[in-house]
Amino acid sequence: MKELSGAEWYVLESLWADSPKIGSQIVADLSKKRGWSRSTTLTMLRRMVEKDLIACDDSGKMKAYTPLIGREEAVKKETESFLDRVYKGSVSMLLNGFVEKRNLTSEEIDELRQILDHAQKECRNGEEDEH
Repeated sequence: MKELSGAEWYVLESLWADSPKIGSQIVADLSKKRGWSRSTTLTMLRRMVEKDLIACDDSGKMKAYTPLIGREEAVKKETESFLDRVYKGSVSMLLNGFVEKRNLTSEEIDELRQILDHAQKECRNGEEDEH
């Protein structure tokens, strides 16, 4: 999967929230949330079908659209791309930069610690499996 543009994210967010959706529902949603015109939305839908990001079912009276990629998959890909592009793949640089710029609450620090503890357990389990 290629990197998603901001506009593609908006369309996919609409479809992830509820799909399948007919074109007019997506037009209304993106008009309300983004101020997009009907033609802009329809152009985006056509391009995203061509890129195999969404599917279009035109067997009924109106075209219905569904996402071909899940939100979790897209978020993972976007996160990897961001990490590579901005932090040269270094998670520690990302966390350090984030922590320095933001005053974390005690709860946020505890949550980060839990995430890291879980990752460390997974890493150790993977090492044990190799032996």
